[in-house]
Amino acid sequence: AIHRLNAILETGAHAEITDMNYDDAVRLAADMADRHGWTLVQDTAWEGYEEIPQWIMEGYSTLTSEIEDQLAEQGGFMPTHLILQAGVGSFASGVLGAFALLWGDRLPITIIAEPEAAACIYASAQAGDGKVRVVGGSLATIMAGLACGEPNVLGWPILRDYAVAYASCQDSVSACGMRLL
Repeated sequence: AIHRLNAILETGAHAEITDMNYDDAVRLAADMADRHGWTLVQDTAWEGYEEIPQWIMEGYSTLTSEIEDQLAEQGGFMPTHLILQAGVGSFASGVLGAFALLWGDRLPITIIAEPEAAACIYASAQAGDGKVRVVGGSLATIMAGLACGEPNVLGWPILRDYAVAYASCQDSVSACGMRLL
């Protein structure tokens, strides 16, 4: 963490390490940006903060063109399944939304996977009413970049409408997968 902090500080940006969970740190950063006239760049969206998260989701969608190129090189092979990781859901919704536009009815079975300790997308899907759910607590997981308890409200409708299944994964399963890979 200290290496990342130093790299950010070297750009001239303000940065600090807190003991807050991800969502509380986002609120702190948004408050500081408001107070100091800074621009907040982060992928959780809420009412009044939607443009930059939308751009980030669009950025994630560019991965689909690379995947399309690789599939074409393999003779047009189509995957049967997509498993997309979710923190707030911006990555997953950016990729899934682009593939839904590209592939339409040929969209593979799509599964959204996230850490058990921070399974806000899973909780939202499990509720079955189409609304986002927030999970709280420390959100502690070895999947540090996915330790988010509040879904991106722009991305959730894409995940709700196009994913077929949602999974929360224990850290022990992720650790096993990391060792295998």
